Amino acid sequence: MRIFSLVLSLAALATPAWSQAAATANSGYKTHEGRERVAQGLNASDRESKQRPKELVEVLNIKPGSTVVDLGTGVGYMLPYLSEAVGPKGKVIAEDIFDDFLAKARENAASHSLTNVEFIKGIDRDPRLPADSADLVMVLDAYHHFDYPDKMLAVIAKSLHPGGRLAVIDFYKNGFRDPAHIRLDQDGVIREVESNGFELIHKQDHQPKVQYIAIFRKK
Repeated sequence: MRIFSLVLSLAALATPAWSQAAATANSGYKTHEGRERVAQGLNASDRESKQRPKELVEVLNIKPGSTVVDLGTGVGYMLPYLSEAVGPKGKVIAEDIFDDFLAKARENAASHSLTNVEFIKGIDRDPRLPADSADLVMVLDAYHHFDYPDKMLAVIAKSLHPGGRLAVIDFYKNGFRDPAHIRLDQDGVIREVESNGFELIHKQDHQPKVQYIAIFRKK
């Protein structure tokens, strides 16, 4: 019996740590009704004051004519700001894994008459981004939802041009109302991303003690 218990323990250790790692964060996304509640929060009237999208775009140093991916776009909140930053010769790729979120993002793009936005439906382990297509992949408040971060990061790396950048904007674990919702704190995220083909080039607070920005370059 002791030997059997040891075997089970070793098997558990051998199971990839990333498998279903974001179960707590993703529990509210399993039903359409749950996603509707999430969407209400994503469209909250005070989001602009908290998220400070114009400041975020400035920190990301997005160049006119570039291609930017909004990975996990949700209701497409950032699309007008990203669209303006890349300009008419640039492109924004809005990705999400849920049809209802993508429908809301399309509605948002249409309401702002955005003509340089494309939409992609991914899955939980593959955002299905075209290879060698992007200058910047932005993951806003979505990294802690990754169930399979190594698989996602591998595709993100392939989607970037040489020297392309990945920006993770997420919540500090201890600054979030429910710490269990956030899989890794900032240091853990940086280690995980760097172990998957990236190097950190910049980090800073976005909302002090609440949200940070970490920008990486593809190696």
